[in-house]
Amino acid sequence: REHGGNCDIKDLSRGSKIYFPVYVDGAGLSVGDLHFSQGDGEITFCGAIEMAGWIHLRVNLIKDGIKKYGIKNPVFKPSPIKPRYDDYVIFEGISVDEDGGQHYLDVHVAYRQACLNAIEYMTKFGYTKAQAYAILGCAPVEGHISGVVDIPNACATLWLPTGIFDFDINPCADGPKKMVTEGMDVPLSKDKE
Repeated sequence: REHGGNCDIKDLSRGSKIYFPVYVDGAGLSVGDLHFSQGDGEITFCGAIEMAGWIHLRVNLIKDGIKKYGIKNPVFKPSPIKPRYDDYVIFEGISVDEDGGQHYLDVHVAYRQACLNAIEYMTKFGYTKAQAYAILGCAPVEGHISGVVDIPNACATLWLPTGIFDFDINPCADGPKKMVTEGMDVPLSKDKE
């Protein structure tokens, strides 16, 4: 709910700061569900590679912070050590489902379509749909709401960093070249693992 439960956000990691609104006496702060790696949107439902770990945190109180800042949901400053990429293949999805059904400004459907487009694209390089799905679930993909003004369609995009692959995954005039063969480990860039 609005208090900040399930903050599984890729940029909310080591070194970040989060400001939670407090709605109950004593706050009831708890932390769990640590993720080793994930992308925006928890694409694979679980959304990440889960892990055991230790949490070191410092808690400070901003008296009347909800009133002072006018917030009702958490606000955070991202980690200074987030993965940084500068080249992406970006997949668009709109709020029209696989059967052609229109979902008025539904960004959930739009993001799902962007993910499905990325999965299908990755199969052209030899990945199975399950492998592509797993990669999208744990790679540092970026999800964006890219348009909600073109009534009736919402547009969402999935940004897949090209630097996580050992081969060129960009579109080209020659078409995709199958780079993954059955039984082969999923080739990701060695310096990005």
